[in-house]
Amino acid sequence: MGIVPAMLTTDQVIGDVTMMLLSPAANCSLCAKAELKATSTMRLSLCVLLVTLALCCYEANARICPAYISEHRSLLLDSAKLYNINLLRFFPAREDLEAMMNVKQCIDLMPFQDRKKIDNVLKTVESKCNN
Repeated sequence: MGIVPAMLTTDQVIGDVTMMLLSPAANCSLCAKAELKATSTMRLSLCVLLVTLALCCYEANARICPAYISEHRSLLLDSAKLYNINLLRFFPAREDLEAMMNVKQCIDLMPFQDRKKIDNVLKTVESKCNN
């Protein structure tokens, strides 16, 4: 006759798994090996990422995208209707457009002189980055 495997209850399986997880002697070497493998994989991934960036992005510059500048100037200085038209160039989702229009309403509560000062700072940053 063959050997019939013993039927385990769910409680027994959970108890066995819990003992394995809580027993430092049983799992110490397994955890150390897993940590070592994860650490070496992360180191390798970081090295590959840095080499890829160095080879592919060596000609990167700090030029500011004109559309980005236009959108921020519109946010600060234009009316809500013009700002909405400016945003539609980017094909935003409805929720995103509504959120940006809420931000525009808050910014419009600032005095115009303060918004103009912020725009002047953005112009200074733009001129330094685009030269």
